[in-house]
Amino acid sequence: MKPFAIHRRALLALGPALLAGHTGLASAQGTYPDRPIRLLVGYSAGGGVDAMARLIAPRLSALLGQQVVVENRAGAAGVIAADAVAKAAPDGYTLMLGDSSTLIAKYMQAKLSFDPVKSFVPVAGLFKSPLLIVAGNDFPARNPRELVAALKAKPGFYSFATSGVGTVQHLGFEMMKGQSGTFALHIPYRGAAQIVPDVISGQVPLGVVSATAGLAQAKGGKLRALAMMSNDKLPGAEDVAALSTAVPGVDVAPRLFLLAPAGTPAAVVDKLGEAARTAMSAPDLPQAAALQGAVPDFMPSAQLATAMAQESARWGKLISEQKISSQ
Repeated sequence: MKPFAIHRRALLALGPALLAGHTGLASAQGTYPDRPIRLLVGYSAGGGVDAMARLIAPRLSALLGQQVVVENRAGAAGVIAADAVAKAAPDGYTLMLGDSSTLIAKYMQAKLSFDPVKSFVPVAGLFKSPLLIVAGNDFPARNPRELVAALKAKPGFYSFATSGVGTVQHLGFEMMKGQSGTFALHIPYRGAAQIVPDVISGQVPLGVVSATAGLAQAKGGKLRALAMMSNDKLPGAEDVAALSTAVPGVDVAPRLFLLAPAGTPAAVVDKLGEAARTAMSAPDLPQAAALQGAVPDFMPSAQLATAMAQESARWGKLISEQKISSQ
């Protein structure tokens, strides 16, 4: 018998098995999800990212027909959770609510076990968390232009506190310094909880915090809200000017997005993306998000992929130019 005939007969014999395998995959995607989905968060319970995960999870559960369970894997600025998701089976049952810190980690942490862009499939962009620059009541500025003027008048005299080296809070202020030709000393804290009290007491003149952490104290007259670091319209912060009014081009806010492991089938990603789109279009969501200091910012998968690549490159360029190191 000729070799071609043998090869053809072998293919014909395998045909039913190949067809069965293909049908099984299509069936699995068609019935997805048929069990609970884990949504990993790289921070401890009670924090901002965790709060947004717990806001969106029950809405996704209702739309998908299966429970979306929030699981906290805190540590290393979200890297522990991201590593777990990157290594998970690409079947749509392990997801992550990632944030901009995931993109920054590529430049700040040596020997990262995953690539923040290539190791994941972007499902959907969900929220942005506007940041606020606050100052003590005796600081000689009340708005972004006066802030820049004060920093220029006394280079290196003032310091600013953030929740750590390489955070969006830190890098956003560094971006402002670079583009405005000013200088202030960075004081990294172990988390954000103590920054507002220390600004109020005068331990540090400036702080970069989440909007919710600073607005209530500012409205109570205990400190000043000098500038929003982004152009986002956050309810309750309408009277705080954007930093871009003094330093054009500076528009910085941590982004929150839904990620799946690389290799997750397109049909599964599409189903998750459509559920996210529907959840984010709910009329009560903007107010619910505002209570946590966030604004809805839905992006479909393809648009999010572009935005993540651009943001990663933006932070990488800044970190290189400013010679910022975790050491």
